[in-house]
Amino acid sequence: MNKTHFLLLILSLFFVSCFKNDKQSEPVSGKTNTISIIIDDQLWYGEVGDSIRNKFASPVLGLTQEEPIFTINQYPARLLEGFVTDSRSIIVVKKTASDKFEILHSKALPHNTFRIYGKSVDDIICSIELNSTQIIKMIRDAEIQKIQQDNSKSLLNPAVIKNKFHVDLQIPTGYEYMLHKKNFIWLKKDIISGNTSLLIYQIPLRSFKMKNDVVGSIIKMRDSVGKYIKGREPNTRMITGEAYAPYFSNITLDGKKAFETKGTWELKNDFMAGPFVNYAIVDPKYNRLLVIEGFCYSPSNQERDLMLDLEAIIKSVKIDKR
Repeated sequence: MNKTHFLLLILSLFFVSCFKNDKQSEPVSGKTNTISIIIDDQLWYGEVGDSIRNKFASPVLGLTQEEPIFTINQYPARLLEGFVTDSRSIIVVKKTASDKFEILHSKALPHNTFRIYGKSVDDIICSIELNSTQIIKMIRDAEIQKIQQDNSKSLLNPAVIKNKFHVDLQIPTGYEYMLHKKNFIWLKKDIISGNTSLLIYQIPLRSFKMKNDVVGSIIKMRDSVGKYIKGREPNTRMITGEAYAPYFSNITLDGKKAFETKGTWELKNDFMAGPFVNYAIVDPKYNRLLVIEGFCYSPSNQERDLMLDLEAIIKSVKIDKR
């Protein structure tokens, strides 16, 4: 057998083995907040690539340090989409004979594949501009869904929170009760880089002003409960960071009107600080404002994925029907 025949035999066995293993193996789950971009190098290192980076790698709002919305891995278009398995979302960008934008869903990973095709560089950039908001939302929703699925495998006993606040909240094991008062609960989880916390509390609906300065009312409210969160030094308490104004939006959570506030917290008379995300849910059935907040302390380490974990926990909330 000559060298050429031997090489062909080895290659054929390799490909058979690859296809066999591919059918038997489980899909790779991928890293949180990581997307794969399949695009030719010529487009990636030009205006199209700049547009993609500006949209999908722009800084996350409300963190104490600059981190991109998504971690991006770029692959040349000559690679097959099916071989890219290091993320749950793929964006395919190509120059083609016609303009097209489509979304492909799959129960297997990756969950979503987005195809952006254009006749020219300008057409592709225009499609990115028009569709990036939808793409980002779908990817984030898929990430939150995956976190919630993972959390559901091992949950903290929900009885305490359910009996006190009439809600179901999927909090994974690892969290411990730090403080337990009449209308307030603080849970904390220690991690290698610091800790993450959840606050759950409620106030009478009549005591919250929703018509005028809602952001001001939320800051005043969260600063009032900050007295329960203390540092190691004396006379410390958690307050809303004063350097930057929080980011605010109106959303719907569990079918109810809610206020989403993202910003930074700090310990007064101390040096500790970090990001927070606060959800204030208007709940007329129980005549209350139900507040669920997540915050983390992770000095010199990434905060983005920790905050998404907290957001996924909070967005699992289900309020009991009265």
